[in-house]
Amino acid sequence: MTRSAFQVVPRPITAIVVATLLVTGLTGADWRQFRGNDSSSVAPGEKPPVAWGETENIAWKIPLSGRGLSGPIIVGDRVYLTSSDGFNQDRLLVECFDVKTGVRRWRRSFQATGRTQCHPKMANATPTPASDGKRIFAFFSSNDLVCLDLDGNLLWYRGLTHDYPNASNSLGMASSPVVIGDTVIVQVESQSESFATGLDVTTGTTRWHRKQHRFDNWSSPIGLINTNPARNLVLLQNMVGLTALDARTGKEAWHYDQPASRTPSSVVANGTVYIPSNGLTVVRPATDANKPPEIAWKNNRFSSGTPSPVVYRGKVFTMNGPIVKCGDASNGKLLWQLRLKGAFTSSPVAADGHLYYCSENGITYVIDISGAKGKIVSENQLGATILCTPAIAANSVFVRSDGHLWKISR
Repeated sequence: MTRSAFQVVPRPITAIVVATLLVTGLTGADWRQFRGNDSSSVAPGEKPPVAWGETENIAWKIPLSGRGLSGPIIVGDRVYLTSSDGFNQDRLLVECFDVKTGVRRWRRSFQATGRTQCHPKMANATPTPASDGKRIFAFFSSNDLVCLDLDGNLLWYRGLTHDYPNASNSLGMASSPVVIGDTVIVQVESQSESFATGLDVTTGTTRWHRKQHRFDNWSSPIGLINTNPARNLVLLQNMVGLTALDARTGKEAWHYDQPASRTPSSVVANGTVYIPSNGLTVVRPATDANKPPEIAWKNNRFSSGTPSPVVYRGKVFTMNGPIVKCGDASNGKLLWQLRLKGAFTSSPVAADGHLYYCSENGITYVIDISGAKGKIVSENQLGATILCTPAIAANSVFVRSDGHLWKISR
């Protein structure tokens, strides 16, 4: 019997209309999780600078303790960042800085309860933290999940290794948490033990737990948001496909049954899911939830390396090696491609008609995508290894290295 690309779990019929925000009431100035408020990498309304240097458009540069590949997040007038320190990276740091001045408001330190071993290129602080606007959820490769209020007061702490002792790998974990409504969701997958779990944001208690396939995986969950919050979905991507679950209950809604990439994450735009699978596969959830989503298009020329795809202004962008490819988001037609220089680990971010690609050697390429062809408008050197995905807020770009955090602003 041949398996179809989709498996559907029957559920009540409902119209799936996707909103643009993960949490009701998000402000446009915030950047609350990996790749922004809605995991799209797009900062609507923001106008950050397109060029900078040591003496140009650098609002502040501050030294950091420890190591980290996690990206900064911005909530209101504060920047939040995680790092890991100590000989074994077993000291977990959560820090808060003032957006305007860069002055550190507070720093909290915790002891890791799980395995801290990781590849030399990575760090225990690889997952980007997330926020619901009231709390900070700092997740680490050691499977420690720390919940703090915005002033740094500890609300709850979950050492998930105690519950799932074999969920780790020798390279380190990288999947970032996502907040959907009143549930924070983490995806932890390895060859030894794999799971996804949804936790109550207030108490940290487990709402649901789901066993996953035992494959190493570093992609991050994302939200597929309905106008009815009770039907919000979380999308879990891995080697065997992409699964849509009810974000609050963990009940499966549907499953895309084709292998997907294990590092770059999917992206949702206008109710359509762009999956790094067989190049790029684009699916549209059905209006009738009892029916499987349909494949809108797929194109094996749009494969992704480590950076996740971006959909912006009607175009889709992928990166494999140093090559950026641009396609029509509605049909997958290749429009243009550009060759950059170097290796790229971080995902790009977008604002004001530009894409920002940070290379590992510290150069940020800014690409103007407003014309018929993409145009590199600047190559900006920070003089440090950049592995994190930047944040855009307050008309500024926030970038971190192991040693420093920058605010790039006009």
